[in-house]
Amino acid sequence: MNTTTLMNWQSFKTKLQEHPELTLQFQYAADKWVDASYHITEIKQAPIVSVDCGGVMNSWTEIIVQLWEPAQKDSERAMQVNKALSIVQLVEKSLPLNPLGIVKIEFGNSQFDTRQMYPGTLNIEGENLIVNLIPDETQCKAINRGGSCGTTESGEECCTPAAETAKPKIQLINLASDGPVCSPDSGCC
Repeated sequence: MNTTTLMNWQSFKTKLQEHPELTLQFQYAADKWVDASYHITEIKQAPIVSVDCGGVMNSWTEIIVQLWEPAQKDSERAMQVNKALSIVQLVEKSLPLNPLGIVKIEFGNSQFDTRQMYPGTLNIEGENLIVNLIPDETQCKAINRGGSCGTTESGEECCTPAAETAKPKIQLINLASDGPVCSPDSGCC
């Protein structure tokens, strides 16, 4: 996963439960904030099973909280944490969320392509609980394990060039005769 310490669902939810009276704000880039009229439109639980380029199977669960900014701003103030917790409670009545699932926040608007980001720090500033979002990044799990990309059981690597071996030289022979060349009008074609 990401080199940053990732927050699991239980830690994220506990942090929210510690501050139900605060206003929940999300910062997605430097000086860029999810508009105060945002809605939490859904919470998804995604079990991920993958095989990495080194041939190793990996599995984990992601809990994805989707934020949406309506076209018509319907609030000047972001929702309180207790409102977000009521949505969590409603979701968890139907879908028990894995407490060890990695939390991602999904967000986008007309100036910011939709993406999933990790909650980095959660800071209290005045009456606000601010969730600073950090981008996800790609990685090579095989290299992170100290392995290499595409190592087979025999130790060969699929991503490295094959060793140069002595290839037989091919002698080219010109099969064209020195005589007349076939032309479209000659009837030989």
